[in-house]
Amino acid sequence: MSPAHLVSGNELTLLQNGVALFPQLCADIDAAKHSVYLESYIFAADESGHLVGQALRRAAERGVTVRVLLDGFGSAELPASFEDELRKSGVEVHWFRREISPFTFRRSRMRRLRRMHRKLAAMDGEVAFVGGINIIHDIPAKLGFDAPRLDYAVRVRGELAGEVQAVMQRLWEMVSWASFRKRVREQGWRLYRIRRHPDARVQLVLRDNVRHRRDIERAYLKAIAGAQREVIVANAYFLPGRLFLRALVHAARRGVRVMLVVQGKVEYRLQHYATLALYGRLLAAGVEIYEYHASYLHAKVAVVDGEWATVGSFNIDPFSLLLAREANLVVDDTGFAGALRGSLLDAIDRDGRRVKFARSSLLTRLFARVSYGLVRFIIGVLGIAKRH
Repeated sequence: MSPAHLVSGNELTLLQNGVALFPQLCADIDAAKHSVYLESYIFAADESGHLVGQALRRAAERGVTVRVLLDGFGSAELPASFEDELRKSGVEVHWFRREISPFTFRRSRMRRLRRMHRKLAAMDGEVAFVGGINIIHDIPAKLGFDAPRLDYAVRVRGELAGEVQAVMQRLWEMVSWASFRKRVREQGWRLYRIRRHPDARVQLVLRDNVRHRRDIERAYLKAIAGAQREVIVANAYFLPGRLFLRALVHAARRGVRVMLVVQGKVEYRLQHYATLALYGRLLAAGVEIYEYHASYLHAKVAVVDGEWATVGSFNIDPFSLLLAREANLVVDDTGFAGALRGSLLDAIDRDGRRVKFARSSLLTRLFARVSYGLVRFIIGVLGIAKRH
């Protein structure tokens, strides 16, 4: 865990992997006096899930209002018995679009593909967590790894924590209304208002399907366009649209050092081979590509010029760009950005393999082109569905 950084009156602490996040998260849940909100795309009933679940139950049993919102697809494997134990202790649990049918693109079904991919927590509106770490054990041992997924979260203490809680309360009310057709009456704690400060050095930036469809993407593009020396992007599922790809290429061509950290282990074959199709253009422009091989890469972070940084749940892929609810923290601070930059450079030096040439075998090129074409087709279908 890095030292805390004071930015615009908020205390920010960078947390790498669940080994740093989960003990701190549980400690803050145990310290909560009034309310605990938690959102997670994946909540697994494993070692880490039980650790967090026990903290949630303890809080509810001492009278704290505890509300947990889970995505119906990402957390579909959570046993009913685990949820029952939470509810018996007084924890309120809601599901974001529990039913999903990925085999049809009818309009009514398309809405169900829009997932809640955020990983947020807030306690009493005073402490919050923003990042990309799911409630799941760090080391995917079943897949033969002995190293943790590389991922990050930020602990926030200060006024911004109230804003995090406010956006979580708002989504909780929306899901409650959709599920039960009744408004949730806030009692026993303060309902925090969202205060937007365009010039603030630390901001919570959201992506949804209404008013904030491109907010996170625009924050990335603005930072990359203004880069003068260095851009480091580490993203688990890297398959950008044309604007994002062009921004990275233009930055590299004007002399900015652009370092891209992507998945080295094959997790999803379609996405993996589609990403390979981009290597040729990126390498030709001078972008440095590093594949992370120690374990799965799950980070969704970036650093620009050692001054601007973002940490959150937003992947640079069609899922996050077009469908999912996401949340990122954007920070303009050399201390915080330097801590994240140092961690990424350590990961590159220790476990990154630099790609010098695009994959040359005929079979690999064929798979890459077919995969990329298929993904572009899916993106086109999604775009048509959104317009209608």
